[in-house]
Amino acid sequence: MGEKKRKEQSKAEFIFGKKNYKFMLIGLACIVIGFILMAGGGSDDPNVWNPDVFSWRRIRLAPTLVLIGFGIQVYAILLNPDKDKKPKN
Repeated sequence: MGEKKRKEQSKAEFIFGKKNYKFMLIGLACIVIGFILMAGGGSDDPNVWNPDVFSWRRIRLAPTLVLIGFGIQVYAILLNPDKDKKPKN
């Protein structure tokens, strides 16, 4: 009987709750989209200047999305998933 009780108590628990993982995936998606928006804009010929390197999308939008994604990640880590649950009495 003692071994069965010990196995039930040592059941694997996730570190974070379902809500945390949802926010982590949203944050990861923002980061990936930001890096995709930063990509490209190069030139095949090194003697030709491509002004697309300094486009609004690459200079403002993409880094902002990456920073927002990292902010969401921090929020997801610090979020307490048990906050909404009522305490047991």
